[in-house]
Parts: sequence; C-alpha cells; structure tokens
Amino acid sequence: MGGTFAFGRNWRRFLPVINEERIGRATDSLRTMLQADTLSGRSFLDVGCGSGLFSLSARRLGARVRSFDADPDSVLCAAELRARHFPDDPAWTISSGNVLDEAFMRSLGRFDIVYAWGVLHHTGDLRKALANAALPVAEAGQLFIAIYNDQGSESDRWRRVKEIYGSGALGRAFILGTFVPYFAAREIGGSVVHREWLPARLARYKRERGMSLLHDWVDWLGGYPFEVARPEDVFRFYRDRGFALRDLVTCGGGLGNNQFVFVRK
Repeated sequence: MGGTFAFGRNWRRFLPVINEERIGRATDSLRTMLQADTLSGRSFLDVGCGSGLFSLSARRLGARVRSFDADPDSVLCAAELRARHFPDDPAWTISSGNVLDEAFMRSLGRFDIVYAWGVLHHTGDLRKALANAALPVAEAGQLFIAIYNDQGSESDRWRRVKEIYGSGALGRAFILGTFVPYFAAREIGGSVVHREWLPARLARYKRERGMSLLHDWVDWLGGYPFEVARPEDVFRFYRDRGFALRDLVTCGGGLGNNQFVFVRK
C-alpha cells in the first residue's frame, strides 16, 4: 500500500515560481468559474489551500479569506504568500485543519464561497469529505470543487502507480523516471499532431489556472490517497443535499478533474 503523498513539500517547491503572471491566471480562473469580476464583501473558504495561490487570488478579488490545510508545509506556503502580498492582513486567516473533521468544519461558520479544488479525493474518505465540504456553505452560497474523473479500470491502474510511488525511494524514482519522460513525450507529440508550437502549448497550460506542469505531474503521480467519481454521482450527491448545479466543466471522460460549481438552495 502506498504512503500518503507529501503534497505540502511539492507545493513548497512550486512557491518560488509563483509570480504575477501565475497569480493573474489563477485569479482569472476564479472569475470565470464563479462568474464574478469581484468578490468584494464576500467570504471565501479555501479547503486544503495547498500552495495558497487561490487564497491569494480570492483576496486580490476582495474576498475575506480563511485558508486551512492538514499538511503543515501547505500552511507554511500560504503563510509565505500572505507575508509577501498581504502582510498582517486581518482579512486573510490561515490555520491547520482537516476537512474530514466534522466538528472543525462546523466550527468555521458559514461562507459565501467554499473552494476545494483537487483536494477532497486525496483525503482517504471522499464521501465524507464531500459531505463536510458542504457544511460551511452559506444559504445561496457557492461550492466550487474539482474531483478526479472515474475512468474505471484505468483509474485502478493509476491507483497502483501511486501506491508504487509511495512505497519508498526506489518506487518513487522508478515512477518518476518512467512517467515524466512519458508525459513530456506526450506533450511533444500533441504539439506535432495539433501543429502547435510547444512553448505555446505549455504557456496555454499555465494560462488555464496559473499552475506549473511539472509540479502538477509530480502531484498526479504521487497523489495518494486517491479516489475518483463520475460527474453524475457528484451531481446527485449534492442535489440530494439541497444544492443546484450552476456550472460544470468536465475533462471529457478522460484523465483529470471534473469541475463543479454548486449553489445551496
């Protein structure tokens, strides 16, 4: 069985490349999915804040931000970004916390926007994480989540890859040495097939959310625990709990995240 991936350690390696361009791209992605040019006067809860990039983006859009993560390194990352851009800002608070802790989630109060992008499927109990993420959503508030797509047997194979990665130094070296060249070759092949200049293809990836392709590859290969869900199952789960689906962006049935924005009725 694979060990839990050190997400925060990976985010700390990402921290030095967070610049104004990446912050701008991340901010634009929030505007697009939340259909809002500003979050002024609204509260924003970042569940599993990771690098803190999207907490920073929400704060730049004017929201009052609360960030938390179960990984101490991720908490430090978010604190570093706040120190750089919003030092001593009372409108952005950061703490340790676990979305699986129902008492903790209830203690947070209610928020206009609850954001949990690519987090809930790494907790080891996706169903409970989905339920707990809904607890702090205010009436008429929004829940913005991204969940790995269920590809059936293909997802089972990826789970095994992640278990090997987490088995120790040799397993990690084997997986990185095998799949990073494979992913790179796939990007090169894609640029040839689509007649797209490779640097432009890589820049397009960064434009989508301001993220780093290499750090996302490592996050994907090592990201364990690992659970998946079909889009219709996520939709029904929240529909039965009084939420309406406002927006949906799928990964086309393939590898990656399906993104959902729900509104509490």
